[in-house]
Amino acid sequence: MPQRLPEERVVIRGYVSRGWFSRDLLGSIVVFLVALPLCMGIAIASGMPPAAGLVTGIVGGVVVGAISGSPLQVSGPAAGLAVLVFELVREHGVAALGPVVLLAGLIQIVAGLGRVGVWFRMISPAVVAGMLSGIGILIVASQLHVLIDALPKARGLENFAALPGALMDAMSGGAGSMVALLVGLATIAIMLGWEKLRPPSLRFVPGALLAVVAVTATVQWLGADVKKVEVPSNLLAAISLPTFESLAALSQPSLLLAALTFALIASAETLLSAAAVDRMHGGARTHYDRELTAQGVGNLICGVLGALPMTGVIVRSAANVQAGSATRMATIMHGGWILVFAMLLPWLMRMTPVACLAGILVFTGIKMVNLKQMKALAAYGRSTALIYLVTTLAIVATDLLTGVLIGFALSLLRLVWQFSQLRIGLDQHAEPGTSRLRLDGSATFLKVPALARVLERVPPNTRLMLELDRLNHVDQACLELLADWGRHAPARGSELVVDWSALQRRVEGTRQAA
Repeated sequence: MPQRLPEERVVIRGYVSRGWFSRDLLGSIVVFLVALPLCMGIAIASGMPPAAGLVTGIVGGVVVGAISGSPLQVSGPAAGLAVLVFELVREHGVAALGPVVLLAGLIQIVAGLGRVGVWFRMISPAVVAGMLSGIGILIVASQLHVLIDALPKARGLENFAALPGALMDAMSGGAGSMVALLVGLATIAIMLGWEKLRPPSLRFVPGALLAVVAVTATVQWLGADVKKVEVPSNLLAAISLPTFESLAALSQPSLLLAALTFALIASAETLLSAAAVDRMHGGARTHYDRELTAQGVGNLICGVLGALPMTGVIVRSAANVQAGSATRMATIMHGGWILVFAMLLPWLMRMTPVACLAGILVFTGIKMVNLKQMKALAAYGRSTALIYLVTTLAIVATDLLTGVLIGFALSLLRLVWQFSQLRIGLDQHAEPGTSRLRLDGSATFLKVPALARVLERVPPNTRLMLELDRLNHVDQACLELLADWGRHAPARGSELVVDWSALQRRVEGTRQAA
């Protein structure tokens, strides 16, 4: 008789897994419980009905999960795009969202097939961290209004400015509700307490689920008068196919820019999330071009269905890994659970208070604003921490795209500044009549005046030895300055001693030896 493998060990896509189906089943349930309230909450924060977020979660699980290049990454509606969607819907209406998301998906597919996925990772980590912090602040600013059953404003600063007035209206019995505020605060308190006091045996139970169940049950029992989530009895009723007029509107420059912005932000967030997921497990590594293509297919489908755009989401992905999932089946099954729940139990979701979901997003937004990472970024230089801070403030003060562009521009300026640094040292050599000229860094045209002043200080009758060990680069301007000084040195009784072949190898555009 053939021997049975111990502990049902099987090989899945090149790595060993024990009881992989049971692990994937548990992981899918954990991710489903994390994703369900977030899908609805992000949809509300985006100015869309909760069903739009559920559709995106289903597509992200079932479709993208099946073809993704990162088997353990979970895709769905992301808080990072809620600000963009809200702004788009406010300016152009709900009908514009589907075509814009569709075009963004096509851009991602072309980028993935063109094998440019890895290029999306070239964004400075300081800019990405600043982007997430800025988004977190904007989410908190808008959801604080939803927390009292009031309507948020269009921009972050406007939300902060209008918050005191909204609270006064709620307390005076006008717009808003203090009962809803208590519901939202209770949700945040439960999530915070569960995070601090959760027993190890229940580590897989998400705090968001616990808060939704407890708060919803209490609201139903007390009969509190607060806004509830609106979910259609038939999920298919939430699907809104794009019309010819809405597709033709893509010729507008503002919508084309919106689609490109969606594609860039979603791709960057997805691939950086995939890189983080890879560091959490020892299984198959991410194929970035395939992951980018899969995200494009998902957004293409979501655009056709009129749903929210999607990205790879680190919160759900981390829960997937921590639950012990072994293959992509966990991601696929989590999408199936959302579909079954939305189709068979919509009445249960309609019991959920909107303020409860707002509380979850306020908690999530605060977690995204991780000021402690400034210390970690400062380890790479104060300018790195400054880029993070400026990007965050620029996003809050302007908009997401402008803030990211400002951060990216600062990163390039920092690179130019670092590349132009050159330390010049002129030391007296132990041998009489000999000096040593040390060049440390990059000798560019920006440093010609400084280098010329140092050469002018060389006394006559000096043998000047040029050290190149720490010289990274020299351009034509500095090379001609050195060559000119060397030609005129004999007239002053001096001599320039340099390995010209080694210096030429540091010139921009010179072919390096094999």
